[in-house]
Amino acid sequence: MSGGPLAMHSVFVYGSLMADDVVRLLLNRVPPTSPAILPDFHRFSIKGRVYPAILPAQADKVSGKVLFGITDDELYILDEFEDIEYERDNVNVFLTDSSEKLETKAYIWANKDDPDLYGTWDFEEWKQVHMEGFLKMTTEFAQEMKFPESSET
Repeated sequence: MSGGPLAMHSVFVYGSLMADDVVRLLLNRVPPTSPAILPDFHRFSIKGRVYPAILPAQADKVSGKVLFGITDDELYILDEFEDIEYERDNVNVFLTDSSEKLETKAYIWANKDDPDLYGTWDFEEWKQVHMEGFLKMTTEFAQEMKFPESSET
């Protein structure tokens, strides 16, 4: 690791990462957050999956929250967690508590023409129906997580 200052990132989350318990399992902490709205996107359900996808959609919006103070290492963990089905990109969100516009990172579904996307994903339903199993899966992921520098001795 270099001795330089750590880069800090912010990430808009809109699915399972809105649950503090999931974030805590991945990052070993819950970073500061703020509720936010992502305009001109839609949050879809995905057939056979318990997590959502977002894609651009005119005159629609996605509510979620922004995680602040994310380090490079934590961003790497989130990248691995979101896997190749998502592309990390910069988006503009509005912080709900201040109406401030903020450029932040978000994970956008890579397959824009995915036939498995449908309807609207619901966080409250996910918490009641799927969160317990998702936390078990996240615990296993976190235990198996490999960092790039961990392969060096």
